[in-house]
Amino acid sequence: MRITIDPASPAPPYEQVRLQIAAQAADGVLPAGTRLPPVRRLAVELGLAVNTVARAYRELEQAGLVETRGRLGTVITAQATATSVEAQRAAAAYAARTRALGIPADTALSLVKAALQDHT
Repeated sequence: MRITIDPASPAPPYEQVRLQIAAQAADGVLPAGTRLPPVRRLAVELGLAVNTVARAYRELEQAGLVETRGRLGTVITAQATATSVEAQRAAAAYAARTRALGIPADTALSLVKAALQDHT
């Protein structure tokens, strides 16, 4: 797994970690069942705070892309490998745009849910 943090990026570090792990899973670089490094170790490797990496892992888990199995660690799920990179990029662009507009995350999520329900 290769992750790089761009300090000049408008995306916060946790989002950069989350997007890169999700993209690598979708591309097959990280197949289902791949164990991710422990939060503390990855934080040290990337020069980030433990809470930053923990947030990325939490958001990946909430999206169903990883699963934490206690002492067995955090692993990539089968769902993650089926998520298209294009969809991840669209989600990242939407998140960046709503942040730029000052829209709270819960409101942005509600807007997406409503839009998805309108088109199903």
